[in-house]
Amino acid sequence: MIARQHPFSEGGNINDDTVVIGILLIEGYPIIPFSCVVDSMRAANRLSGRRLFEWQYFAPGEKPVAASCGITVPTRPLALAKQLETLIIVAPNTAQYFDDAATLRQLRALDKRGVNLGSASSGSFLLARAGLLDHCRCTIHWENIPVFKELYPQLDVAFTLYEIDARRFTCSGGTAALDMMLKLIENRHGRQLAQQISQQFQHDRIRTEIDSQQMADRIDLAMSAPKLIDVINLMENNIELPLSLPSIAKKCNLSLRQIERLFHKYRNVTPSQYYLSLRLMYAKQLLLNTNRSVLDISIATGFETQSYFTACYRKHFGSSPRSHRSQVATERKG
Repeated sequence: MIARQHPFSEGGNINDDTVVIGILLIEGYPIIPFSCVVDSMRAANRLSGRRLFEWQYFAPGEKPVAASCGITVPTRPLALAKQLETLIIVAPNTAQYFDDAATLRQLRALDKRGVNLGSASSGSFLLARAGLLDHCRCTIHWENIPVFKELYPQLDVAFTLYEIDARRFTCSGGTAALDMMLKLIENRHGRQLAQQISQQFQHDRIRTEIDSQQMADRIDLAMSAPKLIDVINLMENNIELPLSLPSIAKKCNLSLRQIERLFHKYRNVTPSQYYLSLRLMYAKQLLLNTNRSVLDISIATGFETQSYFTACYRKHFGSSPRSHRSQVATERKG
């Protein structure tokens, strides 16, 4: 299919390989993943000397939308999207509250027309709400994973930087959007072009689908203490029903003493303290981003009683769960 000329695209002559990419912007969208999406396509056009990609900007309605930093770009209503091969959603981390019925209907209509649908940031919330992630593996930023899993427990959510699954692709946001775009470009036009783009952006390597989020926190353990990574992963995957330390030790083929030494050496805390901190961070995300009761949250994070949960939360964060929720709600309104 030959794409129509579009004023925002760059590159060489239009040819039969040109594909039209739609970018749906949601109010407050982050600028970094947005620029990663656009600039990767711009660079692909320039370095190849061909018009491989054209892109068009869309918004849910007639009104323009602004990025979190205040920048706006010309958009057209999503309802006018025609001849797209792919639509990429760029949304803020508050996208869990996005509930525009018309936009969700339009996303489902685009899917029925065979359009590939993906997210470069928190657009996973929109795709999930529209019922478009039910049969594929997906991801989202690690801060949003607890809430995302609570809202959509049926989904296969990974802790990876990005996921490409058939006609769906999602990523954790930030610069992970660049890695995802480079992988998509590699799939279509070869690794050499993807590597050339990566080098242009001083990007030392194209991270893969299996790279985990929060790599900076784990990179020091990769060579020195890989067994500790196994223990931490096990803890992260068992929040609602916490495992006992002896059970964790057995599953990781370690002794309790070995686990204690690893945590003391590399994290300067006890295993129990680290596990408790993980559960409280999970609870914090549920508390501040859902309407679930404090009791429900205490159960979802493995606390036997609400009073014990409240005491642990206050000690860790400096205020009770209810006070913290009220404070943040007031700040958001302001």
